[in-house]
Amino acid sequence: MADVARRAGVSSQTVSRVSNGHPGVVEATRQQVLAAMKELGYRPNSAARALKRGEFRTIGIILFTLSTTGNVRTLEAIATSAAREGYATTLLPVAVPTQDEVRGAFTRLGELAVDAIIVIMEVHLLDAATVSLPPNVGVVVADSDAGDRYSVVDTDQMGGATEAVRHLLDLGHATVWHVAGPQESYAAQRRTDAWRAELERAGREVPPPLRGDWSAESGYQAGLRLAREPGCTAVFAANDQMALGVLRALHDSGRKVPDQVSVVGFDDIPDAGSFIPPLTTVHQDFAEVGRRCVESALRQIRTEQEEHGTTLVPTRMVVRKSTAPPPAGAG
Repeated sequence: MADVARRAGVSSQTVSRVSNGHPGVVEATRQQVLAAMKELGYRPNSAARALKRGEFRTIGIILFTLSTTGNVRTLEAIATSAAREGYATTLLPVAVPTQDEVRGAFTRLGELAVDAIIVIMEVHLLDAATVSLPPNVGVVVADSDAGDRYSVVDTDQMGGATEAVRHLLDLGHATVWHVAGPQESYAAQRRTDAWRAELERAGREVPPPLRGDWSAESGYQAGLRLAREPGCTAVFAANDQMALGVLRALHDSGRKVPDQVSVVGFDDIPDAGSFIPPLTTVHQDFAEVGRRCVESALRQIRTEQEEHGTTLVPTRMVVRKSTAPPPAGAG
């Protein structure tokens, strides 16, 4: 830094201000310092600055899988929001969703020097008291029911699923069949619970749910079974990919959508409006979930206090062409 200051003809303090991106430097002086840095091959030592300030300006992210649309879009939103605040992100995927793997991930991120950790983990693991957190590191969880222990940000899973079922019942369908997500998924369980509760509240028959794994293929297999159910006129799939599989299965089985069977998904992925027919679905605001995760992490960093409780991001129905009243005599 002293060499750069001599070459640029400024003080070491000015070099430091330029290195840290401080706005209070005349632009001509800034360019002079940057030119000297480039000429001398000088790069600011971020690790040294972190030790001096007591912060690393890095948020760690623990993620179970990159194979689902929701996780990828939430991750993208977190990284974008963090960058906007001047924070880098370090991603640590967890290969197998076990308590040992989660504990190991926390430990590794603690060693990598992060200021806070955001966990995108839809499986029921963070409720276990055996999961220990690194000291003095704030934790935010997306898609979990661990709000009594951590700061949780999630989509209003139950509200969205309730609205989906209510939409189909209001169209006149006698009941709604359900293609559920994986058993271990918190989000899938919440959507299934809401589906069942809304049917029971309306005094309707509750058909046995069919279990999928979020993939279009699992939706297709469930859709083939539903196509053989003569009384099935409405289907709520727990995500859009499985809804896509259901649409294909109904088409292959000669069941017309929405003339004979209505289908609703959940997520509102970018391609949902291009399905045949365009998919009615529940819109999740992944960008808002990511923004609020980063917001909570930064509050914990700046106040050095833990946060607890759950923040729910509202959903909304997007009605397209895959839903209609049931065929005459079927409602």
